[in-house]
Amino acid sequence: MSFTGKATYSAGAALPELAEDVADIVGIVSPYETPLLDRLGDPQRAAHATVHEWLEDELLPNTDTTNSTTTALNTTITVAHGERFRIGDQVKPDGSGEVLFVTAVSDNNLTVVRGYGSTASSTIADGAALHILGNAALEGDDAPDARFTHRVRQGNYTQIFTAGVEVSGSQLASTKLAVADEMDYQKQERLRELIRDLESCVINGVAPAANPRGNATTRRSMNGIIPLLSSNVTDAAGADLDEPTLNAALRGIWERSNGGVDTLVVSGVQKRRINGFIASSRGYGPRSERFKDLVGMYESDFGVCRVVLSRWVPADAVLMLDASRIEVLPLAGRSFHFKPLADTGDRSAGQVIGEYTLELRNENAHGLITGLSTS
Repeated sequence: MSFTGKATYSAGAALPELAEDVADIVGIVSPYETPLLDRLGDPQRAAHATVHEWLEDELLPNTDTTNSTTTALNTTITVAHGERFRIGDQVKPDGSGEVLFVTAVSDNNLTVVRGYGSTASSTIADGAALHILGNAALEGDDAPDARFTHRVRQGNYTQIFTAGVEVSGSQLASTKLAVADEMDYQKQERLRELIRDLESCVINGVAPAANPRGNATTRRSMNGIIPLLSSNVTDAAGADLDEPTLNAALRGIWERSNGGVDTLVVSGVQKRRINGFIASSRGYGPRSERFKDLVGMYESDFGVCRVVLSRWVPADAVLMLDASRIEVLPLAGRSFHFKPLADTGDRSAGQVIGEYTLELRNENAHGLITGLSTS
């Protein structure tokens, strides 16, 4: 039979006699996670100026390229950087079994012995890579002229992240659902937003082209990882991400630096592509009840990489990073904190503020694949 007793809907629209049933929790639906910052961890030091700089150096190069085609009988070779060679160098063209022996260096022209050590001579194409195997010194000879590299300053700028907090006296005094202290709650919310924005700027931020130090009218901002990368950037031209593409990019980084890529930072689209690497070899037991389609670590010949899923990476990109060479530093005494402001009227006010910069050491130890398919 139908219900005949008094029901909630018979009490009228305002429900004056019913107590409110509100869960004692506030649900936050907006994304605010910071997986890359979590992966990098807290820095061991702070920046001490709004222009943060560090020094980088490199070894004398042991590779070069030819500037003209050289026949198998020609004993003069033109190279791009003659200063990289010395008399006594053994030089091997890329992809050839021949070894050349340098007997004289004049500007960018090398005089060489072809087919050194009974190796077979062959034509060397214009633009071919040359590898300097090593130098053979004469016994009892004088010391060679000193050669050295120059340390280079690299730098970035600090960026101020701030948000205002303001709560009325009445709001502070009122009893609230799920919140004990409205001011503390607002501090936490604004802090979450600022840390989220910090991660996004660490990946994508750009410093102003003019007056990057900032002035009365120019807001200072940091360069992020993507704008700082130039040496190992691959344009996929709309192709899908696959293992050959990823491995070729990792190999290029390995060839240009002694860095070890240990972190891949990807969007949701490219994370699914990486998960697909194991699709053809996935196996299940006869009683398996779980379907697992997840790659958390990618191990290749050129490094063991943790795959980090980040909302803030462009959908068409894959970041390949050596996490040991990246730090997100606060300006000394300026890590995120709450700064109370003078009360004006019937309200309490303050601001959450922090100032940070990105230190990306040895730019050629990292890489970027861009232009990947997103469909």
